[in-house]
Amino acid sequence: MLKCATSLWSADLGNLTADMKRTEPYSERFHLDVADGHYVKTLLFFPDLVKSLRPHTKVPFEMHLMTTEPLDWIEPFVDAGADGFIFCLDAARDPDKVLRAIKNHGKKTGISLLLTEPLELLEPYWPELDVLTLVGTAMGIKGASMDASVPAKIRRAREIVQERGLKTEIEADGGIRRETVPLIHAAGADYIVPGSLMFREDPPAMRQWLASL
Repeated sequence: MLKCATSLWSADLGNLTADMKRTEPYSERFHLDVADGHYVKTLLFFPDLVKSLRPHTKVPFEMHLMTTEPLDWIEPFVDAGADGFIFCLDAARDPDKVLRAIKNHGKKTGISLLLTEPLELLEPYWPELDVLTLVGTAMGIKGASMDASVPAKIRRAREIVQERGLKTEIEADGGIRRETVPLIHAAGADYIVPGSLMFREDPPAMRQWLASL
């Protein structure tokens, strides 16, 4: 069954702790997008906010660093209570250095690929990845539809993971809708990043639907 890295960007941002409590029984982890206003034109989830949220749930925090300098954000978010990091491959000057920094703190490592970025870019990094996030929409856009190319990309990533005996989890982020989730499931993803699918629906009913796929 698909697991949920629930995106807090789609929660009620004025009542985050209540929305976290409402959805935590149906979420394996919480996905927090970190945007610095440079890599994408929005601002999201800074360390002090994450630190204030941390005592309110035991669900792991997965930080998606949509920032120009991902290395600079590892330590501040570790201190704030992060459990894992996903960084944008094209934003890192030295991806190996970012991966080492994450590992040195004992946190889960992840890379996200843009729609336009092929899986071949991951060749040097596969053995170090706990999570591969495949972005299904333009980066930093909420509410967009998933690109039709995404299921094939997920399917190929699943083949690579299986062929090489890797433990990398494949996560689909962006355009997570009732009509796209069955395609994502059939392609072999492990996780989805639900936003409105979680917060605008009844969470237990939604998880029951996921289990039926």
